[in-house]
Amino acid sequence: MPVEFKLPDLGEGIREGEIIEVLVKAGDEVEDGQTVLIIETDKATAEVPSPVTGTVREVRVKPGQTVGVGEVLIVFVKEGEKEEKMEVPPKTYEGEKGPFEAKEEAKAAETVEAAKPAAVSGGPVAATPSTRRLARELGIDIGEVKPSGPGGRVTPEDVRAFAEKAARPAAAKEPVPAPAEIRKEPVEAPEVSGPEERIPFRSVRRATAKRVAAAWAQIPHVTHMDVVDLTQLDAFRRKHKDRVEEQGGELSLMVFAIKAAAAALKKFPFFNSSIDMESGEIIIKHYRNVGFAMDTDRGLLVPVIRNVDCKSIFELAVEFREISERTRQGKATREDLSGGTFTITNVGPMGGTGIAPIINYPEAAILGMARAKLQPVVIGDENNYEIAPRLMLPLSITFDHRILDGAEAARFLNMIKSALEDPETLLMLV
Repeated sequence: MPVEFKLPDLGEGIREGEIIEVLVKAGDEVEDGQTVLIIETDKATAEVPSPVTGTVREVRVKPGQTVGVGEVLIVFVKEGEKEEKMEVPPKTYEGEKGPFEAKEEAKAAETVEAAKPAAVSGGPVAATPSTRRLARELGIDIGEVKPSGPGGRVTPEDVRAFAEKAARPAAAKEPVPAPAEIRKEPVEAPEVSGPEERIPFRSVRRATAKRVAAAWAQIPHVTHMDVVDLTQLDAFRRKHKDRVEEQGGELSLMVFAIKAAAAALKKFPFFNSSIDMESGEIIIKHYRNVGFAMDTDRGLLVPVIRNVDCKSIFELAVEFREISERTRQGKATREDLSGGTFTITNVGPMGGTGIAPIINYPEAAILGMARAKLQPVVIGDENNYEIAPRLMLPLSITFDHRILDGAEAARFLNMIKSALEDPETLLMLV
């Protein structure tokens, strides 16, 4: 019997992925566990293995296609089993016409037993694919349509009649506005003044767009800013970085920021939370998984280091390098890119004097780092001071004003600032 291999539930709210490469074709023999597809989600790129040993009967996807959870990707015939005729024609891609679609629908209608009872409310509905598609296009719940076809099947005429009936009361209740009331100024199409190119809006860019749009629409953002004197920390970093690199680590400024943030999250737990508006609850996470935004060839990705408060600076440096390399090479796993409770973004390598980032929804806050540079700084007070060159870092904390207030943000950032300004304090943090 043919085996339909479907896209499984990928977890972490991921409902779709993009087919990057198809490695088999109809007629190919495959082994159980052999890679047959490469699929990319907003979290990671993954190799999809064959679930059986046998023969590829049909490939229903192609590169560049976006597929949803539960959608059939490939049909296999197990080794040793007899090939059977396909009763259902191959799936057609969007925009293509299925040559056997009408025949399939007519056959399905004829083979329904006349004695079969009509579908009950809440149960499965008997209808052909084209009828279901029509219901979706008209915004109709097909389960509410009274069937008139053989064996309790819903027909296209049933759907259209239901749609017309539903529209009539609304039209009778609401008077049609006069033409003057609905007239709008015509919107001019953008003028084309040169060559243009259209590229698919998908994969990581599409996922990023959805996430930041959700964050901006739902979260009232407020940003508090300060500057940090990194002079002592940078001297400490340069003193120890070669030894850490010999052990496979990378002693970057981000490592220290991650450690400092984890300590602050422990003292100020509402920065390590999310909000459930439906239940009216704030969910405080008693684990501190810190993500850091990375600019990669695939787009903006956020690898996550878990349980940061339980790890030393050296352990963080090693893990930071390993997960950064996997992400940069496109080999990060879904676990590498999920489960974060707080995010840090550093635009310093690209320059800039400050940043007010968008929160990584559904988290409660995000730490922003700009470019650290030497600046003349007044040290002391008005009676006894000197001007000295210091390495200064612009720092910001953007927070969800539904959960947090400005005073808490200032205290949170002050703790991070104190830790980064004094390496000894940073090393003592738990």
